[in-house]
Amino acid sequence: MDALEALKKRRSSRTFNAKPVSRKLVEELVDCARLAPTARNVQPWEFVVVTKKETLTELGSLADNGSFIRDSNCCIAVFSKDTKYYLEDGCAATENILIAASNLGLSSCWVAGDKKPYCDKVKELLGVSFDFKLVSLIPLGYSDAKPSLPAKRSLKEVLHWERYR
Repeated sequence: MDALEALKKRRSSRTFNAKPVSRKLVEELVDCARLAPTARNVQPWEFVVVTKKETLTELGSLADNGSFIRDSNCCIAVFSKDTKYYLEDGCAATENILIAASNLGLSSCWVAGDKKPYCDKVKELLGVSFDFKLVSLIPLGYSDAKPSLPAKRSLKEVLHWERYR
């Protein structure tokens, strides 16, 4: 799959089957994440990979709107040092993971981190220093479901040349 196809075919999936995600694929995803653009090349990110079922279950109970994390086979928590552009940098890394996962045939979903009330509990659970920011939780796995594309605004509706109006 080429990059444009991966971008256009990526979907959020909240259901996963029992097939495990290999360590090699997870390492490939994190490798893609670390190559994301970063302001001033600070590279403030750290990635914690969770595969233990009990920890996945705990993450799913902590993250509001992320209970399905417990059903995944793997979750990558994206953290960032508290730099001026931590959120932009962490989001770029997160998006790289989502697109790479799609390319590798994995299902994934972006679960919000930043500013959520559960951030400190996630940091504590995963042994991350409190001076880091939780940017996202990304549950991963294989899915038998084939999510459809949600309604998207057309290109004509969102593209403006030279001026907004």
